[in-house]
Amino acid sequence: MPLLGSKLRAPPPRRQLVPRERLVDQLRTDPSTMPRLVLVSAPAGFGKTTLLTQWLTPGRAEDPTQHRTPPARRVGWLSLDPADAELRTFLTHLVAALQAVGPEVGAEALALMDTERALPVEDIVASLVNDLDAPDCATVVALDDYHVIDAPEVHGAVAFLLDHLPPQVTLAMTTRADPPLPLSRLRARGQLLEVRASDLRFTAEEADVFLNHVMGLRLAPAQVAALESRTEGWAAGLQLAALSARGHTTTSTGDPASGGIEAFVEAFSGSHRFVLDYLLEEVLATQPAHVRTFLLDTSVLEQLTGPLCDAVTGERDGQQMLETLERGNLFLIPLDDQRRWFRYHHLFADALRARLRSVHPDRESLLHRAASTWHASQEMWAEAIGHAMASGDVEHTADLVELALPQARKDRHDRQLREWLHGLPDDVLRRRALLATQTGAARLSEGDLDGAVAWLDHADRALDASLTTGNRSPGWPAGASGALEAELRALPAQSAVYRAVLAQARGDIEGTRLHARRALDLAGPADHVARSGGAGYLGLAAWAAGDLAEAVEAFGETVRCLRAAGNVADELGATVVLATLWWARGQPVEARRLYEQALATAHAHPGPVLSSTADLHVGLADALREHGDLDAAAQHLQTARDLGDRASFPENRHRWYTTMAGLLVAHGDLDGAAAMLEQAQPLYLPGYLPDVRPIAAMKARLHIRQGRLDDAAAWAGEHRASTGDPTSYLAEFNHLTVARLLIAQHQAHQQPKILQDAIALLDRIVFAAEAAGRGGSVVEGLLVRALANQAIDHYDEALADLSRALTQAVPAGYCRLFLDEEPEMDVLLQTLSRRPDQAVSSAAAALLGRVDDGTSQARVSAMPAGREPLSEREVEVLRLLATDVSGPEIAERLFMSVNTFRTHTRHIFTKLDVNTRRAAVSRAGELDLL
Repeated sequence: MPLLGSKLRAPPPRRQLVPRERLVDQLRTDPSTMPRLVLVSAPAGFGKTTLLTQWLTPGRAEDPTQHRTPPARRVGWLSLDPADAELRTFLTHLVAALQAVGPEVGAEALALMDTERALPVEDIVASLVNDLDAPDCATVVALDDYHVIDAPEVHGAVAFLLDHLPPQVTLAMTTRADPPLPLSRLRARGQLLEVRASDLRFTAEEADVFLNHVMGLRLAPAQVAALESRTEGWAAGLQLAALSARGHTTTSTGDPASGGIEAFVEAFSGSHRFVLDYLLEEVLATQPAHVRTFLLDTSVLEQLTGPLCDAVTGERDGQQMLETLERGNLFLIPLDDQRRWFRYHHLFADALRARLRSVHPDRESLLHRAASTWHASQEMWAEAIGHAMASGDVEHTADLVELALPQARKDRHDRQLREWLHGLPDDVLRRRALLATQTGAARLSEGDLDGAVAWLDHADRALDASLTTGNRSPGWPAGASGALEAELRALPAQSAVYRAVLAQARGDIEGTRLHARRALDLAGPADHVARSGGAGYLGLAAWAAGDLAEAVEAFGETVRCLRAAGNVADELGATVVLATLWWARGQPVEARRLYEQALATAHAHPGPVLSSTADLHVGLADALREHGDLDAAAQHLQTARDLGDRASFPENRHRWYTTMAGLLVAHGDLDGAAAMLEQAQPLYLPGYLPDVRPIAAMKARLHIRQGRLDDAAAWAGEHRASTGDPTSYLAEFNHLTVARLLIAQHQAHQQPKILQDAIALLDRIVFAAEAAGRGGSVVEGLLVRALANQAIDHYDEALADLSRALTQAVPAGYCRLFLDEEPEMDVLLQTLSRRPDQAVSSAAAALLGRVDDGTSQARVSAMPAGREPLSEREVEVLRLLATDVSGPEIAERLFMSVNTFRTHTRHIFTKLDVNTRRAAVSRAGELDLL
């Protein structure tokens, strides 16, 4: 953003300034005793920003009262505006402010925000906290005009930052109203330093310095006292009074016109608003006509620079006028050291705009339109669209939103994009295919499926009539127009992908397949993103229908397209699905190979951890669990947990808990497994992938293992799962669960008839799965049928089924599927291990040799009662934190990524109730953990 640099520097001090030593001295405390928050809170015009700049601006190092030089201090400054209320924008600008004084700060935070998936804001802010803790130098993070922030998510991020600031870092902010932050808690802990309006009001002495020395009025002490009293020390009021009083202080010969000034002071009274209006009339009346015109015309601008002013006024003297106004101290505030960008004092601008509407009611719209066009030529889309909306020209606004759309989506400015769309009438959105499609996508993300369909229908009807770049203004950037043209060309394919998403969410297999094929037909050869979406949803439709061979082929194409598009995170995310499909085909060993290969790619990828890395660790953990390597599975699950949600797609986050449940079952901890499934249930997001392993059915299987047959039967009744149902792939897991329930019920109550029903159901499952090439279902179906035959003493049939299952499953990588059926399975395996058939006996013996005793547990460190213990890995990290080894070096020594190291560090800090590395080492020493 061209103006970002001006936001990152404190406004240059005025050439003449009233020293506020009594206030600055309150802030000049030793860095070791600085509070977490310095809050300068007062209404507009009280000099909040000026005070902060006097405290923090370099060059004021010498303290005239103490005759000493304050300690070195780093300052990160951010002047906020309403656009910063969007969380991503706020965090991006905050990092930029910190990097202005410490280039090493925030690199990881920026990289985390560039991932394809939304991340918890706490992870991003925690990365900043870690970076701020690195240097020993005191640091002040200044947020100017915080009152413009109205987004709860931004307040949450700032509150998290405040709670975790290192002791050498202070947050300072100016605001017109107290922010929704934990002020009471900070105040009670002595961590808050407050400067209020009562503190900021000019004293009589300060008013005298301002009026007589800065403004050069030569007023008598009584006159100064009168103005100070009537303005109640309000800095803006005094400034307006001084500008107006200049015309009353001297005669043409230069002698004091005491009667004139006395009359002026006597007349000066009223509320702030009245005073402002009165003095503005006085100030404007003393300006030449061309200056008054310039002031009114440029009052519509939030920020002013010469070329922009020329575009709005139609003149060519914009920069010269700005310099003249600044020299005249006419409420113009410089925003950069070169004095190229300025803004008006907010109250002065408000009054100017009110006057503009009063005297030229039809001109404001034209001025906003001119400002919009200039900003668009500079690709400053947010400003251009803001002025376009203010102009009332909805068609011009819609043009600009279309031009801004590609970059806004790329930068993930979702909130701003929604605000733009909400600011346009529905009839305008309906007539523009791009905007209608984007509105449909927004409805889809909100779960409004019917609304999404309606908007996609509008988009289809509007596509042929959509404006093309040839209709755009020739003054607009060619690059933006080119991007818009590409968006229009890709729109039909993208719309088809959205319709496939809708069909998938509704369980419409044929509809998903139809729209996915249409997307592939419409996408160009180089439109890799649309092609990946079409192939992916074609694969999902095939998966839901049980055609796993087609699903694997389609998802293989999805992976290839995403690789061609350079979208590594999504490529690896699609690999998770591909590995799941290979497992369903009865090849967990191939699934493991895919996970290991994808993890190698993820670890080799430069930059922060990819947003699908944790999902790969979870998938590999499940494969390792199935292969019987329970310790390795636990390690990968721990790694996934350490990486956190930022490294996991939302639709996959429930899988950590279901995989952990499987691991706990392998260790014999059925209650723990049940607790994991309870946590998985609310995390499951329907509609993304076919629900081929419902969590409710997983719970029912656990209930069967626990002997809670009534609960399992209640599940069957609630989900209408019975032996008489027609078989389908989406119902297979439920049907296999019903069969297990019937076996358990027979074992409890000796009901041979229900086992005959179960075997008949299993016959149908095995037959359908074999015909469709679903090896996973074949193996499990044969296994359960073996258990059913065993339960009614049909040992030959049971051994035959198990023999078929073993010869197919063991070479493919199955293990726990059989071992988790102990003790019934143990008897059958012992028998088969002695059979003359070499393949069968070897497979049975291999499983018997891999029986795990379920006692593997992670060691934990000793901690005081009531505290969560440190894991073994956290202890290793803590011991290295006590050395001089840097964070990246610790990560390298322990063979982990830097992000994993930071996650371990954050967990250590939480468990030890500290905020910094030094404090953690000190606390660990006290607890004898080192």
